Amino acid sequence: MTDRSGHSPPSNPAELRQIFGENLRKLAKEYDSVAGLCRKLEINRTQFNRYLSGESFPRPDILHRIATFFGKDARILLESVDQIEAPARSLLHHPVLKDFFGDHITKVPQILFPNGFYQFTRPSFVEPNKFVQSLALVWREGDYTFIRALESKAAFKEQGLPFDTRSRELRGAVMAQDEGITLLISRRGATTCSFGFLNKVPSFQNNIWVGFTIRTIPEGIDGGRVVRMVFEHLDHNTHAILRAARSVGFTSEEGLTPFHRKLLRITEPFK
Repeated sequence: MTDRSGHSPPSNPAELRQIFGENLRKLAKEYDSVAGLCRKLEINRTQFNRYLSGESFPRPDILHRIATFFGKDARILLESVDQIEAPARSLLHHPVLKDFFGDHITKVPQILFPNGFYQFTRPSFVEPNKFVQSLALVWREGDYTFIRALESKAAFKEQGLPFDTRSRELRGAVMAQDEGITLLISRRGATTCSFGFLNKVPSFQNNIWVGFTIRTIPEGIDGGRVVRMVFEHLDHNTHAILRAARSVGFTSEEGLTPFHRKLLRITEPFK
C-alpha cells in the first residue's frame, strides 16, 4: 500500500515518531524561540523536546492542536512535511507571493476604505464627451474586502449586449497600498477586467477618493483604456443612495456634480 505520493507509509511506531519529529523541527525553524512557540501551543517545553527528538507521540488532542497551528493535518505523522499538499489558500497568500502581497495587502482597514455604498464617476471608455455614473457596494467577509457594481444599462444596450443584472454585474477585490487602495474588478467569467487605484482627498465630509481605472483590452480596440475616477462614500444613507441610483448611467459634463467635475480635471490629459 502506498500514500498519494507513491511512497510506502511507515510501518512501525519508531518510524512514525522520527517522521513527526523531523516535521516538527522543520516547522519550528520558522520561530525564533522554541520556548515562545511552546507557550503559543500550550505544550510543556520538556514534552515538546521529546516530540522533536522522536521519543514520543502527542495525544490526539495535542496532535490536532499542533497540526491546526501550523496549518497542516494528521499526515505530519506519516509523510514529510515537504511533500504534504498545503491546504487551500488564496493566490495572494501562496508562499511564492505571500511576502509581496499576503495579509498586509488583503487586510484593508475600515478607515482606509469603509464598508457601504459609493457613487463613482468616470469618463466613458466608449462614448466621447460622456461620463458614467454608477453605484458600488463595498463589504467585508473575514479578512477580505470585496466590491460589487453594475455596468450601465444604456452602455450595454448601445453595444447590443444583454442588459440583465447578471450580465452587467461586476465584482472585485479591494487591496491596500502604501498611498491608497487598488481595485481588481472583473465581469462574470473574467470576460473583461479592470484595475483601479484610489487615494483619499480632503473634502468637507472626508468621504472622497480619487484615482484612475485601466481596462484590459488590446491596443487596437476603439476607445480609451485609462481614465480618472472619483468614488464618493455614501455609507448607508438611504436618501443619498436613492439620489445616486436615479443618476446611474451616461451623463454629460453638465450632469456631473460640481465637485466630481473638478476632481476629474476634464480638460487636463491623463498623465
